[in-house]
Amino acid sequence: MSCRLAAYAVCIENGRVLLARYVSPAGESSWTLPGGRVERGEDPFDAVIREVAEETGCTAVVDRLIGVDSRVIPAAEARAGVEHQNVGVFYRVRITGGRLRPEPNGDIVESVWTTISDVAGLRRSSLVDIGLSLAQALPATGHVDPVPVDGLIQH
Repeated sequence: MSCRLAAYAVCIENGRVLLARYVSPAGESSWTLPGGRVERGEDPFDAVIREVAEETGCTAVVDRLIGVDSRVIPAAEARAGVEHQNVGVFYRVRITGGRLRPEPNGDIVESVWTTISDVAGLRRSSLVDIGLSLAQALPATGHVDPVPVDGLIQH
């Protein structure tokens, strides 16, 4: 089983959420939250700020930790065909500067503010729904029940 620790930004302003469009090497496109892998020795708190800057061109500050999600993706559904555990640390962040732009030499081709009500109609990563659930519920334990993965949602 492979394992990945990642930090994700949930940035909500005026009924909109900041989403990033990821394009895979095969050309498939889906929406996700800004964020990604925590590097060796890096604090997830620092990683989410770095990832927002790299992927969107914006500077951000963390307002609060909203939760941690740990899920196992079966081999049949995982990108590499190997059972995979994704541990995601989700933070509520606020954009403080910069301008939205594509990720230079990266997989994020654009970042946009999207009305939360429009999210359900997007081809998106399950991370979006997990982050929005955590942001809405703000569970004292930092944990939400598993988010159903079907329809337009992808791992």
